[in-house]
Amino acid sequence: MKILITGIHGFVGSNLVASLKVIHQIFGLDIISPQQEGVIKTFAWNELDNVPEMDVIIHLAGKAHDTKSQTDAQVYFDINTGLTQKIYDWFLASEAKKFIFFSSVKAAADRVEGDILTEDVVPSPKGPYGESKIAAENYILLQEARGKRQEVRTDSLEHQALSIEYQSISKEARTKNQEPGTKIHEPGGDTLLPTTDSLLPTTHYPLKTTYILRPCMIHGPGNKGNLNHLYQVVKKGIPYPLGSFENKRSFTSIDNLTFVISELIKKDIPGGIYNVGDDESLSTNELIAIMSKTMNKPNRTWKWNKSFIELIASIGTTLHLPLNNERLNKLTENYIVSNDKLKNALGIKIMPVSAYDGFIKTIQSFDKK
Repeated sequence: MKILITGIHGFVGSNLVASLKVIHQIFGLDIISPQQEGVIKTFAWNELDNVPEMDVIIHLAGKAHDTKSQTDAQVYFDINTGLTQKIYDWFLASEAKKFIFFSSVKAAADRVEGDILTEDVVPSPKGPYGESKIAAENYILLQEARGKRQEVRTDSLEHQALSIEYQSISKEARTKNQEPGTKIHEPGGDTLLPTTDSLLPTTHYPLKTTYILRPCMIHGPGNKGNLNHLYQVVKKGIPYPLGSFENKRSFTSIDNLTFVISELIKKDIPGGIYNVGDDESLSTNELIAIMSKTMNKPNRTWKWNKSFIELIASIGTTLHLPLNNERLNKLTENYIVSNDKLKNALGIKIMPVSAYDGFIKTIQSFDKK
């Protein structure tokens, strides 16, 4: 098959090329176009009209989550929403059969309410990264609906109320902390309707299939995701004082991710929204144990009293110190994501790589540098 990958020179794109080039013809679409082994040609975005017909589009290009919050909100919408609009319009007008869009679990929720995050949650993203991703998701669905290719079920008064409420909350979140006069991207005007699994449209054009993937934090050799600070703490032998908090989080190893993409390409999997993650969730304490063992470093996890840590965080909030209530919550909260729907669609019971083995492979790659 001929496959077009946007953002092909990034971490995920490079791994997909390595995985898919053996049996597929790979083309790229990116802001840069150097030669890359396994890629026939990489086009610039202003050359999109010159791209030949493809069978599959994999849309990776996007603005990554800036954990330091130094990126202007409009940049997220220009890239994450704007480029999705552009490439999806191209897909609809092309002869390509499958479109795979990389969204994020952050499009669904900044925090998980309850025990586990599933695809049927009504999205409540917080901040421009998640907001721009959910706007991109909705653009995809509404474009199909407007073209009468699909029919969105909006017949319940409850859904209409949710739609109005979500648009209001979403716009408020995106305009917060903006400078006066800042233009906020409103793709299509009404693209902030909640996209939940139960509201997905039913296609009337079975030759075209769209997948919206919401991966957890992706890691693998060459990329530790957002774990760099934790990695440095273990490497330098700095004690970790939050061992009394047993939080659990879901992750996605790059090997499991490339497996999923390969399966979506070669099998007739129903389109829709799919969470992507490893089978097991891991606590921060478990991650430190894996890193310590892999790097042959002592495990310096300290289990200080929770109440004492929470008191320090409260003081930090008052005095504007690095450890405050918000940061403590982020460091110790649970974020467990279900991958059951994806595994059922793929016809598998377990993912190829365990979370434990995936992290060992990731850490080993950095320990060799």
